[in-house]
Amino acid sequence: MSEEILLTEVRDGVATVTLNRPRQMNALSAELRGRLVSTLDGLADDDGVAVVILTGAGQKAFTAGVDLKELETAPLKVEELGPDAPMHRAIRELGKPTIAAVNGFAITGGMELAINCDILVASTNARFADTHARVGIVPGWGMSQLLPRLVGPVRARYMSYTGNFVDAATAKDWGLVLEVVPPEELMPYCQGLASEIASCDRATLADVRRAIQGGLGGTLSEGLALEGRLSQAATARMDRSRFAATREAVMSRGKEQSG
Repeated sequence: MSEEILLTEVRDGVATVTLNRPRQMNALSAELRGRLVSTLDGLADDDGVAVVILTGAGQKAFTAGVDLKELETAPLKVEELGPDAPMHRAIRELGKPTIAAVNGFAITGGMELAINCDILVASTNARFADTHARVGIVPGWGMSQLLPRLVGPVRARYMSYTGNFVDAATAKDWGLVLEVVPPEELMPYCQGLASEIASCDRATLADVRRAIQGGLGGTLSEGLALEGRLSQAATARMDRSRFAATREAVMSRGKEQSG
């Protein structure tokens, strides 16, 4: 019986999706890419899921990107690249926060997959590299646009022009990742973070995510206009009968965290 190449576990509103080709550094074969897109589409429609964690099996690689061996005989299709590519669309339209638990190497398309997520957390084993220019492939999943927004244009140019690896500590210093933890603490940390996110109001969370994404993709004026529309719609649908309880819960949590 063949090994399952993608694993999905849902617990307490958090879905953990694991790329499971550790012997191939979790390389994104055509089959794995298709499975990942269909899984994310399914999670988008699952009201029981509030947050999605994406990680790789083992401690060696998050994912090395597109399977280069397979690419020799089965090149990427044009429709798999660009802003409407299935991978882009599936993450963008998920409507739920995503956490990339980067357990090892995140290379080229694998790094693109990670930076398409909302929050990146890295183990000390993590290494990041953009080798598109060395392989001879122009990025098609957002690297050239997302990376400069995360680490700044000079650092992005350094990574994309050289293909050099950046370690986890440097990635945190550059603002690419939120936190760096020992390998054995990576998933517990991400699951704890996901649980905190999942405890928020889900409709509001989806709107806040949409506002941030929309703002990063446009001008400040466009972002403020989008935020305004979302805020007005949320205010119109607010259930005032629940607001007192919500306010008490927020105040109680604030006292716990500040104490």
